[in-house]
Amino acid sequence: MVSGNSTLAGARLRIGMVGGGPGAFIGGVHRIALQMDGQFALVAGAFSSDAAKSRQTGAELGLDPARTYASWAEMLDAEAKLPADQRIHALSIVTPNHVHFAPAKAALERGFHVICDKPLSITVEEADELERLVAKTKLRFCVTHNYTGYPMVRHARNLVQSGRLGTIRKVYVEYLQGWLSDRLEATGQKQAAWRSDPKQSGACGAMGDIGTHAANLAEHLTGSRLESLYAQLTTFVAGRVLDDDGMVLFKLANGANGSLAASQVCVGRENALSIRLFGTQGGLQWEQEKPNDLLVWWKDKAPELYRPGNGWVDDEAKTLQRIPAGHPEGYLEAFANLYRSFARAIRGEPDIASAHPSVSDGLAGMKFLRACVKSSKENGWVKV
Repeated sequence: MVSGNSTLAGARLRIGMVGGGPGAFIGGVHRIALQMDGQFALVAGAFSSDAAKSRQTGAELGLDPARTYASWAEMLDAEAKLPADQRIHALSIVTPNHVHFAPAKAALERGFHVICDKPLSITVEEADELERLVAKTKLRFCVTHNYTGYPMVRHARNLVQSGRLGTIRKVYVEYLQGWLSDRLEATGQKQAAWRSDPKQSGACGAMGDIGTHAANLAEHLTGSRLESLYAQLTTFVAGRVLDDDGMVLFKLANGANGSLAASQVCVGRENALSIRLFGTQGGLQWEQEKPNDLLVWWKDKAPELYRPGNGWVDDEAKTLQRIPAGHPEGYLEAFANLYRSFARAIRGEPDIASAHPSVSDGLAGMKFLRACVKSSKENGWVKV
């Protein structure tokens, strides 16, 4: 079994990938992120359920044909049989939602660390099984809620959890897109097709795809789980099965309350994830489309604008900075920060607290989605 081991210090960790074949979006993002710091070498993959497409992607990436597999099951079986100095250390899962659980479970059972796209699974029961398996094997598991990797998100988190903003009372978080304002899935567009298919996406559409990011961001900054909620899931586009819009009122375990909006039918919006928090002494605002700006309001002094690369940024946030002040950094760098922290965890190296979302964060996301579906059907408040 591979486990966190400081003897791996300095070594480039070997990783395999499930998914990310022709027409995929997030697979390419993961491949850039895992290589950005030289922490990982992609050496194996099962990039598509179509063996020919998997081989095509492997060839394009320059992989050894013998380690480009026809299925994830074949890959895990073959890699587990290789000598310890050749087989993969970890598996990256970048598939549609319904192909998260099985390869993650099989990888853990064979002793491989796992980094998996969100949401963690299709059901709470699957997510709960993965959490138990991680606890049993003591392997490392990262869920790629990549927005936690931004320097200014870390600075915001520390402002909140240090108590400098006082007791948090209100949290407003939203994630608005417009790309599914029309029934794009009917045209055969791959990204729209699987996200609107319950068999591949699960019980939620927009709320699962982007609402889980918003919920995770609220929990990450506050350090508190969503405790109860009242959700309304809506499908605006005729012929679509899953929700393309959702509104949620919620209460946090720390006593704060707030609202969450997740929509993919807001015409003109691109990737508008934003959060505002208010405490008894101050508040803050961060927008993903302006990731270098963190606006902070104070009860008894003028507002402040924090930007990465400057001396006033707190020490934990500085560990996520990559370039001097004034140089834009964002989505890819934040993703790479998660891979870098994942590598540190595998090696057993020290890192900042909650450096990457865990399997428990993934389970919390699935409980959030289950509660949203239940609340929307029952038209009332439910426990998360």
